[in-house]
Amino acid sequence: MRLTVLGGCGAWPTATQACSGYLVEHEGFRLLVDPGYATFPRLLRYGGADTVDAVLVSHGHPDHCADLNPLLRARALSDAPPPPLPLYAPPGALDAVLALDRPGMLAGAHHLREFTPGEGFEIGPFTVGTRLLPHFVPNAGLRIATPDAVLVYTGDTGPSEEIPRLAEGADIFLSEATYAHQVPEADAPYLLTARLAGRYAAQAGVGRLLLTHLWPDTAPATALAAAADSYAGPVAVATQDLVATTSR
Repeated sequence: MRLTVLGGCGAWPTATQACSGYLVEHEGFRLLVDPGYATFPRLLRYGGADTVDAVLVSHGHPDHCADLNPLLRARALSDAPPPPLPLYAPPGALDAVLALDRPGMLAGAHHLREFTPGEGFEIGPFTVGTRLLPHFVPNAGLRIATPDAVLVYTGDTGPSEEIPRLAEGADIFLSEATYAHQVPEADAPYLLTARLAGRYAAQAGVGRLLLTHLWPDTAPATALAAAADSYAGPVAVATQDLVATTSR
């Protein structure tokens, strides 16, 4: 399994970092996870719009799905449109982004397959397990597995005992870490710290921790140090063009 980070900035993109977006590849299949703001131009560095085989979205906030629109436009308006793109998302998560264009314009460019967090399903060579994790809107934590590797991604989430259960034994744990040490009180049920991400990584016994969705002005070194308070394994910040490969 190969993970390429297209972006990992929380809330809005910066001049140097796109929002959440991850390309997961195995056996030639290309799964795009969370095409957030500014990720489509980054994706094009790794292949055309027609090279994506499926899209999986954790939740409906635009920093996780807004660039689905240009991806679908590039496919629908090409001279030789590819087959409809399978889209996997919680119920209603993609309603807003799919409604950006005139009715019917993108209808032939995608096939929406909604799932309820807690369900499992197959996408190409991947077995996907999901869990409902706490956020401002319904959010699916994702466990993406092949026979040789496991990638777990929290989406955006607050503290939950479900997180280390979802991440148990994962080779790569891609965890929300909006703040380094403390989430503001009003948002505390819905977002994580890097420190708590490190604790969950240690509890789950993961092979590698990648911190993502950092607030735009968060210093990566501060987040890394906070995670290392409780997690002794390899840890990095998910910045665009970071590549992680794994197999057992």
